[in-house]
Amino acid sequence: MTMEWPPLPPIQTGLRGLCPQCGQGHLFDGFLTVKPKCEVCGLDYSFADPADGPAFFVICFTCVPAVAVACWIEVAYSPSIWVHLFTSLPLVLLACLLPLRPLKGWLINSQFFFKAEEGKIDRDYVRPTAPEPRIEHD
Repeated sequence: MTMEWPPLPPIQTGLRGLCPQCGQGHLFDGFLTVKPKCEVCGLDYSFADPADGPAFFVICFTCVPAVAVACWIEVAYSPSIWVHLFTSLPLVLLACLLPLRPLKGWLINSQFFFKAEEGKIDRDYVRPTAPEPRIEHD
């Protein structure tokens, strides 16, 4: 018996770490390990390959500002290493770790929603030729 599932928005299901097909099963087994399949609808998660996407977004949008704040604290106040240990280190670690799981879930759900797959070369493709330019005589 096959069930039809309505398309679910990847931002809603992905950020919560839910199955992209049914929106009820869990996507992760642990912090970042993707389960083999959904426990509710049985969707095989072998298609899921976000690669380095989550890490790239985390580095660009959260880690760089967190490190900039740590550098600003150093330049503005010149505190001892203990201040950085209790302020900058937790800030950078939280900025790196907290967004990883929601971003990975969002990217996996987006892959399913948009039916993304590995690129293939179409060797039979023939480039269309442009029509000959028409020259008008007066």
